[in-house]
Amino acid sequence: MADEPQTLRVWDFGVRLFHWSLVFAVTSAWVLAEERQIHRWLGYAVGALIAFRLVWGLVGTRHARFSDFVPGPVRLVRYLGDLLRGREARYLGHNPAGGAMILALLAVLSALVVTGYMMGMDRYFGAEWVEELHEVAANGLLLLIGLHLGGVVLASLRHKENLVKAMITGDKRVDDHGAEH
Repeated sequence: MADEPQTLRVWDFGVRLFHWSLVFAVTSAWVLAEERQIHRWLGYAVGALIAFRLVWGLVGTRHARFSDFVPGPVRLVRYLGDLLRGREARYLGHNPAGGAMILALLAVLSALVVTGYMMGMDRYFGAEWVEELHEVAANGLLLLIGLHLGGVVLASLRHKENLVKAMITGDKRVDDHGAEH
């Protein structure tokens, strides 16, 4: 038993439910883009998930709160420099790059929801600029998803932990060297 690493519940049920529901809704909306009614309802679901996450970011558990992981510019740049040098700190919650990614993802997802909603309004129906903005946001989201997945793989390899598993179970390894508490 002494060889078993000690773990800590980092990601609460709300964070994990939000994350995997968002993965499902966004993937389904992308796959079913031509099925307009289903696509629209999935967009509403994404909007509801964003609203939940914004509230949970204010009142949720420690590592769910924006105050725990939203980095200032200096902290983000310092972390990215350390990352490039291969000596970044391990975080129990989101690292500064992960925190910045959450903000970017929420912003782009919000743009998708708003422009998608606008396309169904009489005032903007058929407005080319709204449709183009929706498409640009969708392509931007794909880029961010790729960067997010790359960051998860990189952090998992560098810190010898399975971050996908942690987002399923909620638990992360606690250690005496390198993990911020």
